Amino acid sequence: MLQYLLMFIPAAFLVISVLLCMRAYNKGKSPKKAVLSQIFSFCAVSAFCLICPIVAHAAGAGEAAQTAANSSAGLGYISAGLSTGLSCIGGGIAVGGSAPAAIGATSEDPKNFGKSIIFVALGEGCALYGMLISIMILTSL
Repeated sequence: MLQYLLMFIPAAFLVISVLLCMRAYNKGKSPKKAVLSQIFSFCAVSAFCLICPIVAHAAGAGEAAQTAANSSAGLGYISAGLSTGLSCIGGGIAVGGSAPAAIGATSEDPKNFGKSIIFVALGEGCALYGMLISIMILTSL
C-alpha cells in the first residue's frame, strides 16, 4: 500500500505546483517568477523520483522494472537520453546560427560554399558525438 501511495506523491506535487503557479499569476505576480517557481517544483519532484527508487519500482510492472530498480541500469538509460538530448539541442543551436550565415556568405560569393559548410558540419558533429556516447552507454548496460 505504501508503494502505491509513494507513486502518487510526485503527481500530486506537480498538480499542486501548477495550481499555485496559476494562482500566483492571477494575483499579479510576474510571469517570470511564476515560471521559475514551476521549474523549481519540477526539479524538486525530479529529485524525489531519482532519490526514492521505490517510486520507480512501484510504477513498473514485471521483471524488467524490478531489474532496472535494483541495479544502476535505470540511471544508465537516463544518462544515455541526456547525452543524446543535450548534444542535439547544442547542435541545433550551432546549426541554427551557422546555417543562415553560410547561406548568406554563399549567396554573396559562391566560392565561400566550401568554407562555410564546414562550420555547419561542425555543429552537426556535436550531435553525432552525443549519439555515439549514448550508444556506448547503452551497449555497456
